[in-house]
Amino acid sequence: QVQPVESGGGTVQTGGSLRLSCAASRRTFSTCTLGWFRQAPGKEREFVAIISWNSGSRIYADSVKGRFTISRDNAKNTVYLQMNSLKPEDTAIYYCATERTPYRFSTEVASNWYWGQGTQVTVSS
Repeated sequence: QVQPVESGGGTVQTGGSLRLSCAASRRTFSTCTLGWFRQAPGKEREFVAIISWNSGSRIYADSVKGRFTISRDNAKNTVYLQMNSLKPEDTAIYYCATERTPYRFSTEVASNWYWGQGTQVTVSS
């Protein structure tokens, strides 16, 4: 199974927290960049956060900086997104992505990603 599988979505109130998880069964998992993206209704898919193969580098979208934290556990082939202080504008389908090219580090949606099927996050006001 190459396609990542997300879990942990749901509905929370404004100010609440959620933790998303994503498992990916790839032999090259430990060498690939991992990312989270999201797509709100009527909008294009956008970058949320990425983490390098050794967790040495992380990049966040300005809209989530200081509220979201991306992390990974290479022993479990899993990447996480801890989301705190959630806002209604965070409502979207969240997609996990694993970079196909080892060590490539890019925030571009059009990069060479394997995509998960997505998990819905809804923040009510």
